[in-house]
Amino acid sequence: MLFLHTLLLTVFAAPQVSFAKTQGKIYGLNIGGWLLSEPWMNPAEWLAMGGQQCNACSACIASEWAFVRAYPDTADATFAKHWATWFTKDDVTKIKDLGMNTVRIPLGYWLVEALVDRSTEFYPRGGIKYLTEALGWLKDAGIQVLLDHHALPGAQTSGQQFAGNCTNDPQFYTPYNYHRALIWTAAMTAVTHLHPNYESVFALEAVNEPFQDANRTPGYGDFQKAFVETVRLMELVLGVYSPDQYAKFGFSTSDLVSILADLEGSDFASASANISLSLRDLSAVDSRIFSPNATLAVAEALPIVLEIAKELGMGHIGTWGKFKGKGGPLETTFMDVTWQYTGPAANPADAAIGPQIYDNHLYYSFGGVADPNPDAYLRSMCNLNRLQVDEGLGDTPLVFGEWSVAINFAQTDEFLSIWADAQKMSYSQGAGWIFWNFKIEDSSYTSALVDQWSYYKAIEKGYTTKDPSQYNNASVCDAYRNVATATSSAALDVIATSASSAASSSTGATPTASTAPASATSVLLTASSSPAASTSANSTSTN
Repeated sequence: MLFLHTLLLTVFAAPQVSFAKTQGKIYGLNIGGWLLSEPWMNPAEWLAMGGQQCNACSACIASEWAFVRAYPDTADATFAKHWATWFTKDDVTKIKDLGMNTVRIPLGYWLVEALVDRSTEFYPRGGIKYLTEALGWLKDAGIQVLLDHHALPGAQTSGQQFAGNCTNDPQFYTPYNYHRALIWTAAMTAVTHLHPNYESVFALEAVNEPFQDANRTPGYGDFQKAFVETVRLMELVLGVYSPDQYAKFGFSTSDLVSILADLEGSDFASASANISLSLRDLSAVDSRIFSPNATLAVAEALPIVLEIAKELGMGHIGTWGKFKGKGGPLETTFMDVTWQYTGPAANPADAAIGPQIYDNHLYYSFGGVADPNPDAYLRSMCNLNRLQVDEGLGDTPLVFGEWSVAINFAQTDEFLSIWADAQKMSYSQGAGWIFWNFKIEDSSYTSALVDQWSYYKAIEKGYTTKDPSQYNNASVCDAYRNVATATSSAALDVIATSASSAASSSTGATPTASTAPASATSVLLTASSSPAASTSANSTSTN
């Protein structure tokens, strides 16, 4: 335990490299359907690969889990071909030319292959090499990256392709799967700070779209805190500096010793093994610095990091003296507190240690947000006060990490252009926006979707401007601002009251499996997002 204390204190005081945090407004695209397949976005390719289509995605080969289970001997090669073609260097060039400064990359937990129980879980292998290559392209293009843990161990929601396993029995909200998610977090934090291709990664998102009913996510508040602690502890081990940690943990420079100098030149495997043992000892006897959840996760992640380093050819960390993290602290990222609109939702602002940002996904196309007509849509969007609600609860800065021009009434090109402008205008009042998705397969299968969900197509059709900071009609909201709607103001009051009450309540219940079926009701301003799973106007399908 003394070894760990002195180690943490020493790395904390080491001179650090400055870290270029996100600069200016975020204008970005999601790279969905790539390292985490959602077959509704590429149905022709999915069928050609050997997949299937069905109304309920759990009933056929309509997810990565089902595909690998059906084709265990050929799945890795099949997905490798998809990874090599769905998102390429040409896409990076195009995204840069479109004025984007950010991408959000959805990832499954199986990217860290050591976490997968191959006897009961079925996922393709080899994705991290494709991620690493693409991050090099993005770094060279000057595009910053948010790595998004989009599909969690056990699946965090029901009946969704984006969860990796389209199951009706999600098991993420259990101690076992929380722990696996923390090991993933520790490993990805380490690789991000150690591999040069990851230098443009500025943020790591904990969980994409958990259940919106907090009663179905026991222990999630504790997980939020453990997630942040895991990131910060791994960064401390790597010598990455976060000024907020001084006050948080009461470190004093007068206590410093040169323990790292004693490790200089040591074989990395031996040094990391010593640190792992010290972390395990600390978690067993002393939780005053970091929780046992965080210390154990980092301890178990270190040998995994070594294996990933070998796979990615990271020979520069062969000795401990060269095992030093680059840059400054990652921005830990969570869905905002208003995402969970039912039950005692934990406020992720309470978990913050160092830089943190918040994410919300707002889709009108599934109903429950505004009446299905142009006037109602614009009155709602032009008076959106989600930013003010979140700011009052401490969830700021807020980025709208998913949105589209999808609507739930007959579309016209003229309205989709107006609708894009109105959303851009409202979302840009915060930290910025990230459109879902950079592209959708353009085929006979997607003719009803591609115009509304592909940014490439939105540019081609003129729905949005090539300069993301500009508008086709900068006056789009002038006639609608401060024109209240009965539903929007009332529902926001409910959201604010519920979230404020939840922020003062504890979420320390013992985690158990969540097995209830998914809700079929969406609510104002938390309408969800995936067009594939349902055609109901009140569906809570999500990306």
